[in-house]
Amino acid sequence: MITAIVMIDAETARIPETAQALADLDGVAEVYSCAGDVDLIAIVKVRDHEAIARVVTERINKTPGVVRTDTHIAFKSYAQAEVDAGFHLGE
Repeated sequence: MITAIVMIDAETARIPETAQALADLDGVAEVYSCAGDVDLIAIVKVRDHEAIARVVTERINKTPGVVRTDTHIAFKSYAQAEVDAGFHLGE
């Protein structure tokens, strides 16, 4: 499974509707509204790189209210439990 983090600039007046439309797309696992440099962050989880291209360019970028996207591919996932376990090795 490949994970991509998509930072999304959206039309301010349409953020809630845009977020829901994005959350309803196949391949989009989660959508967060947030403060800061971007309006929304979408977590895309798919099987291959071609699917990321389809989800971002054919679905997310064409969703009404989306102005701009910036996509980041995740290499490795770190969970708090995994980090904590690494510090407890050898105890």
